[in-house]
Amino acid sequence: MVHHHRASLLVPQQRKVEVAAEDTESGGGGGRMNELRGRLADYACHHRKHGHDALLRMLAGFALVSCLLLLLPGSPISAAMDELLQLGRRMRRDQEAALLCADDVANGTVCCDRSSHRADVCVMRGDVRTQAASNSFFLLLPPNASRAAADERIRPYTRKWESSIMSTIDELHLRSAPEGDAAAPAHCDVRHEVPAVVFSTGGYTGNVYHEFNDGIIPLYITARHYNKKVVFVMLEYHDWWMTKYGHIVEQLSDYPPVDFANDRRTHCFPEAVVGLRIHDELAIDAARMPANQTIQDFRQMLDDAHRGRIQTIIEEEEEKEAAAAAATAARKQQHRGSQRIRRTRTPEDDDSPRLVIVSRNGSRAIENEAELVRAAAGVGFRVSVLQPRQDTELAKMYRALNVSDVMVGVHGAAMTHFLFMRPGSVFIQVVPLGTDWAAETYYGEPARRLGLRYMPYKILPSESSLCGQYAKDDPVLIEPDTVNAKGWEVTKQVYLDGQNVRLDIARFRRHLHQARGHCATQRQGHHRAD
Repeated sequence: MVHHHRASLLVPQQRKVEVAAEDTESGGGGGRMNELRGRLADYACHHRKHGHDALLRMLAGFALVSCLLLLLPGSPISAAMDELLQLGRRMRRDQEAALLCADDVANGTVCCDRSSHRADVCVMRGDVRTQAASNSFFLLLPPNASRAAADERIRPYTRKWESSIMSTIDELHLRSAPEGDAAAPAHCDVRHEVPAVVFSTGGYTGNVYHEFNDGIIPLYITARHYNKKVVFVMLEYHDWWMTKYGHIVEQLSDYPPVDFANDRRTHCFPEAVVGLRIHDELAIDAARMPANQTIQDFRQMLDDAHRGRIQTIIEEEEEKEAAAAAATAARKQQHRGSQRIRRTRTPEDDDSPRLVIVSRNGSRAIENEAELVRAAAGVGFRVSVLQPRQDTELAKMYRALNVSDVMVGVHGAAMTHFLFMRPGSVFIQVVPLGTDWAAETYYGEPARRLGLRYMPYKILPSESSLCGQYAKDDPVLIEPDTVNAKGWEVTKQVYLDGQNVRLDIARFRRHLHQARGHCATQRQGHHRAD
């Protein structure tokens, strides 16, 4: 009740602030003050007949003092009004910049779009020059240029709303300056004929989900329309990142990347896009892409990126197998004379659908993984278990999942590898307690957009290791949403770092049968198409 009363008292004051803001904005403070006094006097005369003279005089005096406080320079209220007005002007400028940057940016312009809550993106067009020593990009203007000088700052990473991680990203200064300015580079050491795209490989790099969601997919979105005629300028450059994702980078650029911090030469570009555009979680909005490209086009790019390396891996494996077979045959021939060697049946000879279990060895591990393997084999799958490590070659992961029909794994960053599955394949995500929203948002919905058959398996409290740590009626087991409402740190400690799963194999087998049936239907469809 008290809160409603306070709100009702604040409404007239809010209107008063708005009136004062309009007066200050137009610069007519003195004239409007006289006009306001006149209106109040007229109002008092009109109501004097009703015996309200004293009250009206008090109200008029109060209004007069309030207006003086609002308009008096140096007063606290006047200062607050100035801040509100400045905020309004900044918001209008940001909106105008967003519209401007959506179109072709004029030559000699630095244009920043800060309208997205995910990432800022700035475009510089003209004579753009790097200066690594000062973390700056300069746009040189001719001496007679009429454009105002620009001085923008940006951290080119796609988690703008997370201040803690953004504080670790190098900040760049984007400046426009006339030719001959003492602060700007005087000449070019390397002149490029194509634009630059500038981004950071810092932040959460090292986590495969963030590497794709915050980096690789936004890089595709931002650079794809250049048709590889673009140079990537990387902040916080990592050699291991290029080793892991170099095949993808080569699909997006014909030029070697620039390590911004360690390459102290002045690089000159006709244009620079600083920051990456991002649409949604592991997603591409076709309406915002040239030729309406989708996440399936991105996956086709992944196919193209890894095809050559996968073929090399296959050839290397065949050579090893041939050498091993020759060595085995030589040994057997030595011991058994000329006895004929019979070729044994290998898993590759089996035409059964393939199921890959992406295994975890830390938290959220499947404690009865061996039982799961036997159950999947019993349903009719060829089963393999993958346990990706930080140094696992991406092409090997891509190869294993690209040829599989079903992927099974517990919610976590490794589920990002569903991007390597062919559309029409099955993705079974085991959803631990307390992770329903994250599992659906980060992997479930994106998997559907890719064209996968997504089958979440939400575990029961009895399938969680937490059931041995808490009472049966504890909110941790029966009300995860209530526990999650306490904050991210609680969620992380309880449900992400403190939980393993022990699958009810009889219950999970129903998902396996459904996946097996889907695979059979898919194969029949392919046969009819052939």
